[in-house]
Parts: sequence; structure tokens; C-alpha cells
Amino acid sequence: MENDTDSFYFKFTMFVNIGSYYYVAFVFSLLLYSFIVSANMVIILVISRERSLHEPMYMFIALLSVNSLSGSTGFFPRFLMDLLSDSHLISRQACFTQIYVIYTYAGCEMTILGIMAYDRYVAVCQPLHYHRQMTSRTIFYLILIAWFFPTFVITAVISMSAVLPLCGNEIQKVYCANWNVVKLSCVPTSVNNTVGMVLTTGLVFLPLFFVLYTYLRIVVVCWKKSAEFKGKVLQSCLPHLVSFVIYSITGFCDIALSRYDPDELNPFVAVILSLEFVVIPPVLNPLVYGLKLPEIRRHIVRMIPSYKRRSVRTTPQLVS
Repeated sequence: MENDTDSFYFKFTMFVNIGSYYYVAFVFSLLLYSFIVSANMVIILVISRERSLHEPMYMFIALLSVNSLSGSTGFFPRFLMDLLSDSHLISRQACFTQIYVIYTYAGCEMTILGIMAYDRYVAVCQPLHYHRQMTSRTIFYLILIAWFFPTFVITAVISMSAVLPLCGNEIQKVYCANWNVVKLSCVPTSVNNTVGMVLTTGLVFLPLFFVLYTYLRIVVVCWKKSAEFKGKVLQSCLPHLVSFVIYSITGFCDIALSRYDPDELNPFVAVILSLEFVVIPPVLNPLVYGLKLPEIRRHIVRMIPSYKRRSVRTTPQLVS
């Protein structure tokens, strides 16, 4: 058995699978990170500036963008540094910090999608009571739950992992993940596995079943309604449903990858599967909501300088 490694550096082993494409991967990742920051900041800025968008649905969308920025910041800066480094080492403290940030992002993404589903359920199934139920206080409590519950669960899981004596330092990923660290333990981890499984199941499946239940109720309500009503509901709910499906698929891929030996997979496939969980949702969420919801799309277009110049040039012609 190797020496106990209470204070040391972890080593990411999957970077060797990138081969000679480090600089190409760096440029692409930098552009991707820049797009994530810019696109989500635009969504946040538009919703915060426009009073007409100060409604529960849009506030939850802004919250989703804030969470995407948090998760991306927990991953990309360190990943970009590792692409230009030859050692791919990370300290124990930095590793657990990254685990905390990324896992909190993952948990909050699920709970935010859950409260967004509740908002759509009230809007569609109880429209006459919507403004009475979705008050400022209710929104505050929902946001508090969406942040507090995942934070509590992740803190409990990571606290148990952080005290484990470790007999290895190789992490088969391109970022720190709790399960990969627990596998390096020198002592049995049955308690960690059980507690982690129970808490993670609650964090994942409670919002999952709640979203499925709310959409089942929405489908029942829409079943006998007119085509116009169904079209309005679809326009309102489709972006959220797309975000939920995308996140569920990427999350499932990450969980499945953590249970397999990456050496048994194609190197590039293993790297891509390990990245999509922290890359795809932050990239697609602002596109989905910015392009599909007309209110947000209209305000984004108004922010474009070229659009404003065209409007100024055409105004005299319209007046005359």
C-alpha cells in the first residue's frame, strides 16, 4: 500500500488522451467559455434591465444563467490552465473546491428546473390564481430552496470525502469529481457510498419526479383545450422542457462514465463524455431561451447597435 496522502497534489490522467491537440483544444475552449459568459450575461442583463421581464418565469431564467456562469467558472479557468501545462496537477484544497463548485452547480441546475416547472404548472393549470400564488415572497422562498438544498447536500457529501485517507493521486478525468477521489481511499468507503447515494438520489430524483408530475398535469389540462391554447402553452413550456432534457441526458452520461473504467472507452469519447456535463447546458440554455421566447428575443435584438441604426434611418420614412 502506498503512503497516506493527506497533503499532496492530484494528477489528471485523461489529458494524455488529447494527444497533440492541446493548443487547438485551448483556443476552442477559450472561445466556448467566452461565449458562455457573454451569452448568459446578455440574458441576465436583459431580464434585469427590462421591467416587463420582472416576472417569475424570467427571473428563474436569469437564475439559471447565473448558475451556468458559476459552474463554468468552476471548470473552464482550471481546464484552460491544464491545457497549457505539462504537469496537470491540482492541490487537494483546490480539487475539493472545484468539486464543491461544480457539484453545487449541478444540484442547483436540477432544483432550478424544478421550480421553473412549478411556475409553468401554476401558470397553465391555475391561471386565475397565478399572481396570488407566485408572489415576491413565494419567489424568494423558491429561490432560497433551489440554492440551499443542493448546497446542504453537496457540503455533507464532500465533508465526508475530504477526511478520507488517500492512497493514490490519479484522477481519471479532466476535472475533480467526488467519486474519483473516493475510489482512492485507503479505507472502506461503504458509509460514504451509502450516504452519498441517498443524498444524491434525493437531489436528483425528487426534482426529476416533480418535473415529470407537473408536465403530466399540464398535458392533462391541455388535452381538451383549443389548438391556440396548446400553441401558447407549447411556446411557454418548450424552452424549459428542452433545457430539462438536455441536462438530464448530459447528467446521465456523466454518472454512467463515472461507473466505468475510462481505459475501456475510446480516449476521445471518454474526454468528450466527461466534458459535456459542464459545457453543453451552459452553452445551450441562453440559446434556447434567447431564441425561443419572443419577449427575451425582442429585447436582445433591440440591444444590437446595427438594429438601432436601421431603426433610426427608417423612422423619418415611416413618419412621412
